[in-house]
Amino acid sequence: MKELIRDNAHINYRIAGSGDTTLVFVHGSYIDQSYWYDQVTFFSGRYTVVTMDLPGHGLSGNDRADWSLDGFAQDVAMLIAELGLKNVILVGHSMGAEINLIAATTHKAPILGMIAVEFFKNAATPLPEEHQPMLEKIKADLKTKFVETNEQYVKMFLVTKETPDAIVRKVIADYKSAFEPMGQRIMSDIFDGYKIEQKLFPQLQQKLYLINVNYMPTNQEPLKQYLPNGFELTEIKGTSHFPMIENAVELNNALDLAVSNILASK
Repeated sequence: MKELIRDNAHINYRIAGSGDTTLVFVHGSYIDQSYWYDQVTFFSGRYTVVTMDLPGHGLSGNDRADWSLDGFAQDVAMLIAELGLKNVILVGHSMGAEINLIAATTHKAPILGMIAVEFFKNAATPLPEEHQPMLEKIKADLKTKFVETNEQYVKMFLVTKETPDAIVRKVIADYKSAFEPMGQRIMSDIFDGYKIEQKLFPQLQQKLYLINVNYMPTNQEPLKQYLPNGFELTEIKGTSHFPMIENAVELNNALDLAVSNILASK
């Protein structure tokens, strides 16, 4: 176990492999780096692979007064700088993709490219007005019924009736055990992520690669509008928001192709 410290919180990270190119995997909200196990196994024979537990998650610390996506992005940028990582490709799942976007633009993390897994499906676009009451209710319930609200959030948005029971149980358990002060604050940032994307997509200097699961469609129009260097979308089969643990083989193949394309464009 290796650690860095930023803003009072220790950050647990792991390094596997020793290739010239470094893949930095950033997990989504309320889960941890263990979700990337199959990707580490698949890629570490050819690349340097770095995973981390964001503060407030997994084995990292939670002694932090202010929780924000920007703070997590600073954690990612610091990890890259402190470890002296070279030829970095950022891979982010869900919230991790938003964090990587901030790290690559606002905090100028030196990267070759960025891959988003299961995110930016309706990017840079606020929820329709008729859905705002539901959003406000979720925010309010997170303050009074955090555990119950997280369980319902998983069932409503992140898994389906076809998702294997073992995955549903694992994700619900992780969401229910999330660090509450962090979770309440971070979800507000996530719900306002469209503002971040409207601002930062035009600043992204690389082509964006997206790998999304086909259980929910991806709206490509805002991606065309806001990404000056374009994007490439790959859809894979699945029934949930977590292809790393549901369909690792297809995800690994899609990631492999995206990494190869990024390296070919150097």
